[in-house]
Amino acid sequence: MMQTLPIDPLLPELCKELAASRVAVLEAPPGAGKTTRVPVALLEAGVSGGGQVLVAEPRRLAARMAARRVASEHSERLGGRIGYRVRFEEAAGPETRVLYVTEGMLLRQLLADPKLSGVGAVVLDEFHERHLDTDLLLTLLSRLRKQTRPDLSLLVMSATLDAEPVAAFLDECPRLRSEGRMFPVEIEHLAEPDDRPLEKQVVSAVRRLLDLDPNGDVLVFLPGAGEIRRAQAALEPLAAERQLSVVPLHGDLPMAEQARAIEPSRERKVVLSTNVAESSVTIDGVTGVVDSGLARIAQHSPWTGLPSLVTAKISRASAVQRAGRAGRTAPGRVLRLYTKGDFQSRVEHDSPELLRADLAEALLTLHGAGIGSADSVAWLSPPPPARVAAAEELLNVLGALDPAQGLTAIGRRMLELPLHPRLARVMVEGERRGVGERAALIAALLGERDLRLSSRTDFGGGRAGADTATGPSDVLELVDAFELARSLNFQPQRLRSHGLEPRSVEAVAKAERQLTRLLPKKRREPEYDDDSEQALLQTLLTGFADRVARRRKPQGLDIVLASGKTARLSPSSVVRNEEFLLAIDVEERGGKAGINDGVVRLASAIRPEWLLDLYGDRVSASDELTWNAQAERVESLSRMCYGAVVLDESRGAARPSAEASAVLAAAVVDFGAQEFLKGDALTALIERFALAAKHYPGQSLPPLDESTLKARVLALCEGATTFAELRALDVPAALVANLSSAERRLLEEALPERVRLPGGRSVAVHYEPGKPPFIESRLQDFFGMADGPRLCGGALPLTLHLLAPNGRAVQVTSDLAGFWERHYPGIRRELMRRYPRHSWPEDGRHAEPPPPRPPRR
Repeated sequence: MMQTLPIDPLLPELCKELAASRVAVLEAPPGAGKTTRVPVALLEAGVSGGGQVLVAEPRRLAARMAARRVASEHSERLGGRIGYRVRFEEAAGPETRVLYVTEGMLLRQLLADPKLSGVGAVVLDEFHERHLDTDLLLTLLSRLRKQTRPDLSLLVMSATLDAEPVAAFLDECPRLRSEGRMFPVEIEHLAEPDDRPLEKQVVSAVRRLLDLDPNGDVLVFLPGAGEIRRAQAALEPLAAERQLSVVPLHGDLPMAEQARAIEPSRERKVVLSTNVAESSVTIDGVTGVVDSGLARIAQHSPWTGLPSLVTAKISRASAVQRAGRAGRTAPGRVLRLYTKGDFQSRVEHDSPELLRADLAEALLTLHGAGIGSADSVAWLSPPPPARVAAAEELLNVLGALDPAQGLTAIGRRMLELPLHPRLARVMVEGERRGVGERAALIAALLGERDLRLSSRTDFGGGRAGADTATGPSDVLELVDAFELARSLNFQPQRLRSHGLEPRSVEAVAKAERQLTRLLPKKRREPEYDDDSEQALLQTLLTGFADRVARRRKPQGLDIVLASGKTARLSPSSVVRNEEFLLAIDVEERGGKAGINDGVVRLASAIRPEWLLDLYGDRVSASDELTWNAQAERVESLSRMCYGAVVLDESRGAARPSAEASAVLAAAVVDFGAQEFLKGDALTALIERFALAAKHYPGQSLPPLDESTLKARVLALCEGATTFAELRALDVPAALVANLSSAERRLLEEALPERVRLPGGRSVAVHYEPGKPPFIESRLQDFFGMADGPRLCGGALPLTLHLLAPNGRAVQVTSDLAGFWERHYPGIRRELMRRYPRHSWPEDGRHAEPPPPRPPRR
């Protein structure tokens, strides 16, 4: 006789409501029996109308163990009336009436048979977990009922989530609740954080529970299989001391070991479990719970789009569920390995995965169901538009969608494969290139955990380059590692001695076998050679075409991706020489400014010509003018780019053009126009303009201020392409040429560059800042002059530098008449003594100046 469970009294009312309305929501806490009792009750009450009852579970373990338990309760063979179907595994047949499936398998059944022929009822179990597939199934099944299957019964079952929004989404359907059965549970928190390794904290907590309660089993919640293995090893001394059976429970275990953790044991049992024991699986006899407060949370990397697991704190709702496991059969006790303040600071519920996950697989499913866009159907929680757009873009890159956003032949084939769209695309391309079996192995390797033991401790940092092999692809290195495992007959001890993790190798082997069965039947593939290696590298490109990257420097670790992001190649990567590559698996890092966004753990080489062949429409060509600061010239740059990755470029000196002049002018602004406004001639011109403004205020020349000079330099950029050309230009002459004829005449007459002395000698007028204009020449050149030359119509006397025959000034004056009268007699006597060969007349004012000296040869 079956044990009575809390859900049993509610079953008649549930069946009656569901038979009448065909849709309902059931709230029942973990341990109430909803997973095992409700589906058979629906079948036996005729709610399914003679059709099959499908029960969708969020995990493979839950589907397998629930089917096993139900078959056992009814003393039936598993795979008969009660069965299950999960990824790559099935125990079912034609007579199966209650079929436990994973949510992903139910989605695939919907795509293969949109009307769910032969199915009378669908149960969505553990809806409160809100996986992406859970929300997608609710949307598709609700749509199916309204369009073509109003007779299909739909039951949504939840443990802790408020069912009101779900009932409202399902047109205000009936809600039923089972209170379950709960004994008092005492909860203890840490007084302060414990910094010891988690496994040591677990040993202390388990010992304390055993001391406080002599009966009952202990359930320990840990994040993942690695923590479970370490805790199991740490508990060995305590287990021997107290005669305990310490058993693991997680999804990667063989079914027999999972059953051992769940079924009763003659020894007192300590079950080390992941969060699968929170709600999906009930373990009888547990009175003590140790809660680490941590779980592996599924997420999709924005780098790869592949699912990954991160360790994170659980929500308060999950903590409450874990605690409830201690009070199912008797009063219990919970030891939380975190403080009460930590508990209170956590989020109430985990957000739906639909709001934070990669949506490519979900959108591919929608397209497969004939739904063109995500906003054309109703959602319990609408997906973020930005994530929808990103997923659509990825599907376009993968070639799954045509221009009208319908499925291509590639997209339809991808839908047939139980893989993320990236890996499905790799398999499809592998089939096309004749390397389908190897592509299936690659998909299995990338879809499962890394099979190398070193990956458990590497964390993307990698080993030193000296002991790292060199090759074209880290993925092909994984292929070689798996082939080594195959040659070792998958023997665990031999695998470990070669650095391979046996369970991961087993998972890859299982996935490879199942994926290979999905390949079209054809002749055996040729032996692996260079051609097939290249085909595999090209195959990888089709799955990760948005992850194209290029090294910043030859053999350097820093890379730039097509998206514009930067990353750093792990030193452990074998892809050490290739310039172009794919960033296939990336460990994300903090995003501070100037720091790389991630470490690429798996890379694979590509060639630019492959991008031209496969993605020519995504390769852009451009010609642009750029400034080469080192050469100080405008250059013509021709580029061929794939996103932000430059595939090829060439550059050379730019030809003169309006565009080139604009680039040169911009460089002048950045460099500083003053660089081209240096020299005595320009300084003199600025002084001449200033003197004109002072002496001719009514008709002054335009001011030569900084902005005017800068504007003139920029104007001189026309027709030029280099700084050298600008430096060679006569800027003062250009400024004067820009004046009107009247302005030029004023400048030349009132403030000339040169003046002529009576003897015919022409001398330059010096205009310097802070000094009056001056000229310099031999004293004899001024013979015959009563007064010195003047500028500005006689208003501005020139300062005269009177030079001896040796070129040194003997007098500086602006009063030549006074010089002849007061200073010349004394200077004459000295000059006659020093330069007797020269003529020094007594009256210089009326003397004849010597003729100009001929220019030196």
